[in-house]
Amino acid sequence: MPNTTPALCRDCLHPFSGAGPCPACHSHRVVRHPELWQLSIAHMDCDAFYASVEKRDNPALRDLPIIVGGGQRGVVTTACYVARLYGVRSAMPMFQARKLCPQAVEVPIRMSVYVEASRQIRTLMDELTPIIEPLSLDEAFLDLTGTARLHKTPPAAQLVRLANRIQAEVGITISIGLSHNKFLAKIASDLDKPRGMALIGKAETTDFLKGKPVGMLSGVGPAMQQKLAQEGIRKIDDLLRYSAKDLADRFGGMGLRLYDLSRGQDARKINALAPVKSISRETTFNKDTADPEVLDGYLWRLCVETADRAKAKSLAGRVVVLKLKTSGFRQISRRLTLETPAQHADTIYTIARRLLEATLPQGPFRLLGVGITDLCPEDTANATTDLLDIDAPKRRAIEQATDSIRDKFGKDAIKKGRALK
Repeated sequence: MPNTTPALCRDCLHPFSGAGPCPACHSHRVVRHPELWQLSIAHMDCDAFYASVEKRDNPALRDLPIIVGGGQRGVVTTACYVARLYGVRSAMPMFQARKLCPQAVEVPIRMSVYVEASRQIRTLMDELTPIIEPLSLDEAFLDLTGTARLHKTPPAAQLVRLANRIQAEVGITISIGLSHNKFLAKIASDLDKPRGMALIGKAETTDFLKGKPVGMLSGVGPAMQQKLAQEGIRKIDDLLRYSAKDLADRFGGMGLRLYDLSRGQDARKINALAPVKSISRETTFNKDTADPEVLDGYLWRLCVETADRAKAKSLAGRVVVLKLKTSGFRQISRRLTLETPAQHADTIYTIARRLLEATLPQGPFRLLGVGITDLCPEDTANATTDLLDIDAPKRRAIEQATDSIRDKFGKDAIKKGRALK
């Protein structure tokens, strides 16, 4: 009996049926699935995003293991796939990453460059559908239901074209998961990385989940896994023995979610209006420090990075948050609500500096972070004049001029003296 499974060439977008390479261009990069033309909920994830951008901008790094992050006691922000072969992973302490892969090239974070690449990708996604729920700079859900009539091609083909355009126009690769709900689309995007595309159809959902660990379910972290293990629940199959009421009695609202997810059910809609809740940056020092000058230099740089992110998202914050971790690993958080939302680095720094000064006696510190929360549109930022700081408008004007120079000549083209501390 001939194979009639729908297939699509990921290089030339030729649709066909059956096994083998593409009959049009002979490429072996083919995606095939019985529900290829019916599925429309997608999760898109950039492959080792920060590291991919660094390799794009410096071809000499292309075949080398690279780690984005740094500092003797910092953590890995992103590791490229070459470095991952040695066991390096995101959030791993840098000293451990160096032991696993001593030949890796360490690259500092360039957030403004990553933000710009993310903007380019979002522009391309917007051409497909308005229903996009970004999860971070490098991943998002897309609902392509009903778009086939508009684009004259099914969602699967639209996504393949999107992946090809992102690689050609932005210079990085993405992996795509396609399914009938968000939960399964997110899982699918991890099945064929990097530069992959995987599908989980309705008909195969039960068989796919059979035997998988409960940690695969969204929201089930280490603590929840331990609670479930105490009830003898280690595999998704184990959850099928319980009714919704049983799980709700044991685990509350999470129990009802476990009941649905274990059966491949997820009624959540892709929310194009899901708000960003906070914007922040932090750093871990090589050595514990209580030196006000050192802390001040780091604080200013973190405020600039936070402001850059806020400007990239056209957002401002009504609350400035300072985060510190002492040498004894005690976490300290301080916050101050502003009369007028802030977006500029100078404003964020002025408030964060006050919070830091009040906290200095509790040092030395191993970590410093700053951020803004209670976010709102940027046009509400600095809308009024601070009568107690008549020079604030002048400093904001200088910052705007500085931003223009950095946009044109690079982020290191101009710096304040405090950034060199």
